[in-house]
Amino acid sequence: MIDKLTTLTGLTLKLAMILLAANEVRGLALAGPVLYAMYKSGGTLMAIWIAVSCVTGIALSVVVPLFVARKIGILQPASSNHGRVA
Repeated sequence: MIDKLTTLTGLTLKLAMILLAANEVRGLALAGPVLYAMYKSGGTLMAIWIAVSCVTGIALSVVVPLFVARKIGILQPASSNHGRVA
């Protein structure tokens, strides 16, 4: 029973990491057209404001899941060695 639960937990965490990576790619894919539209509009103040607002919303949709994943312990910072001496 414990083996099945451990396997299920491991698969769930792997799926969560895959979905997190897909969210990162989605954020990059959504930011491109926004920046291109700002460029094509001539860089007016209104276009820049709309682009900044859109890119900020996209960034929040990417950064917040990363922050939550780190907070609950699914994702650990790469530079952290947790007090271990190499």
